[in-house]
Amino acid sequence: MAERLHDQEEDFAREVSPFQRFSREEWAALRADTPMTLTAEDIDDARSLNDRIDVNEVEMIYLPLSRLLNLHVQASQRLFNASNLFLHRTNLKVPYVIGVAGSVASGKSTTARILRRLLSRWPSTPKVDLVTTDGFLMPNARLEAEGLMQRKGFPESYDLPNLLRFMSAIKAGERDVEAPLYSHLSYDVLQGQTQVIDQPDILIVEGINVLLTGRPPRDGRGIPNVSDFFDYSIFIDAEEASLRRWYIDRFFSLRDGAFKNPQSYFHRYASLSDDEAFRMANRIWETINLVNLKENILPTRPRADLVLRKGADHMVKTVFLRKI
Repeated sequence: MAERLHDQEEDFAREVSPFQRFSREEWAALRADTPMTLTAEDIDDARSLNDRIDVNEVEMIYLPLSRLLNLHVQASQRLFNASNLFLHRTNLKVPYVIGVAGSVASGKSTTARILRRLLSRWPSTPKVDLVTTDGFLMPNARLEAEGLMQRKGFPESYDLPNLLRFMSAIKAGERDVEAPLYSHLSYDVLQGQTQVIDQPDILIVEGINVLLTGRPPRDGRGIPNVSDFFDYSIFIDAEEASLRRWYIDRFFSLRDGAFKNPQSYFHRYASLSDDEAFRMANRIWETINLVNLKENILPTRPRADLVLRKGADHMVKTVFLRKI
């Protein structure tokens, strides 16, 4: 009886789901005649540490996604031109903004970089820029002063007003909009260093919490969410056990690599034994990343327009596309 009820609940969930589900093979068939424009070297350059993306993955998953985004951008441009005609506006250029969200170690940075390369090589050769929200974290000194260093990456650790001002300026079509830069070596915002975004055709905004929403205001006068400025959003998904293992594997790779640099914020971890490194990585995952995942990141998954569901081997197994 209980098993039958469970099956009925699953059937109902599929029936009312706002997403259409595609297997890896079904999704790959939607590539149509989209040409492969990346080389193996391009993919290697875009790959994050321990991510296993390859040419076959790009052909099966990212080329169909590039084709879909191309259709969305073209449709958006037609609507934008119609709005300009109605409002008697001329010479206003506003980027199409794509948000990429997902857990730490999910591979969202690789996804964002692969998409940037693919989109910039469309026949129209659009200008495509990429911004990560790491630069909008509060500086470490401020996090320390406010007792938030152990909450770094949680919503309260970001300079949200600055991020919203940036997104507003982008969507207003302003020129030379500055975004702060972040160093993963020093684990801090780079003071006085910025990335200048000058009216790209497409802007990709990548970050773990970019789809997060605030509590609706009672008086209806609340500030916008970052995702309110997105035209399309993508969530990189995987089982928690896989995310944990990928994070721990990455920690070991960093211990044997970047952490050895005396300038690294985490240089103290470079001398850890394998057992010590495993315990440390697992503790960080349990007390920080997993908490953030459950409290803030996973709840935003249903808000995405498209979800890429990865298997334990880091390859996308299932694609969920929001129904139109």
